Amino acid sequence: MRNMTYAEALREAILNEMRRDPAVFLLGEDIGRFGGTFGVTRGLIDEFGEDRVRDTPISETAITGVSIGAAATGMRPVAELMFMDFVTVAMDQLVNQAAKMRYMFGGKITIPMVLRMPAGAGIQAAAQHSQSLEAWFTHVPGLKVVYPSTPKDALGLMISAIRDDNPVVFVEHKVLYSMKGDVPDTNEPIPLGVADIKREGSDVTVVATGLMVHKALKAAEILSKEGIEVEVIDPRTLLPLDKEKIFNSLKKTHKIVIVTEEVKRGSWGGELAALIAEEMFDYLDAQIVRIGALNTPIPFTTVLENVVIPNEEDIIKAVRAIA
Repeated sequence: MRNMTYAEALREAILNEMRRDPAVFLLGEDIGRFGGTFGVTRGLIDEFGEDRVRDTPISETAITGVSIGAAATGMRPVAELMFMDFVTVAMDQLVNQAAKMRYMFGGKITIPMVLRMPAGAGIQAAAQHSQSLEAWFTHVPGLKVVYPSTPKDALGLMISAIRDDNPVVFVEHKVLYSMKGDVPDTNEPIPLGVADIKREGSDVTVVATGLMVHKALKAAEILSKEGIEVEVIDPRTLLPLDKEKIFNSLKKTHKIVIVTEEVKRGSWGGELAALIAEEMFDYLDAQIVRIGALNTPIPFTTVLENVVIPNEEDIIKAVRAIA
């Protein structure tokens, strides 16, 4: 095993695939000499040059559009949008073109592209640089949505995302970039659509995504001292979703809390809650509890940001209420 940060694990995966497949190339704002806003692509231009590590103009529309064209003609682009919030200006390209072209061409072309999106709050980047918009993309047929929470998952899922023949939205929480963890010596892909049980428990299931996985694990340790054993499940890919692993946990605990950083209204967590209500209602011994950000833009100040974003205490209170 190796110990590396989340950012280093992403770079390792990208480096692995660029060496393995000459069709893989990178594009985005400041990803070359500067190495990316969060350092993920640092040093790659030295090995692969400007042809395969392409600094682009400040135009998310162009970045996404070029990626689609390159993917449709045989390349495997890995594009970085500096912040997830900026995808709003590229929604036509992503939602109306990338997501639909393979279907509209009857499967005669593929769109093997990855769109990397640093997401989430926690670095006081304010309302236009701190959003969690993953629910938008899980709503669109034709897109896959990946959201790793650990360096190991980031590496394995990035490899699978690059090798996938469909457009993949790859969500990376900004606070996680500096988090360290063990990664296997061999760079093995982790299949999309396979959840991971981060902590086993028997009393309450907590499904969490991104940074919230780590807050759920901290909450679970505190609750364990009270005699409440929480099972923490990380979906890892929001679409395709590993319903089976979540449902099997619910059959054991009969209680569930869903924790995401996205605004609670209209969230991916709401979709999961609906699936459980439709397909697993008879197994529930308590109401489904959702935890998400408050229905407000993300504030700039640390104090207000901490109020808006879910924390360990929110999870502890929710679990106690149904346990």
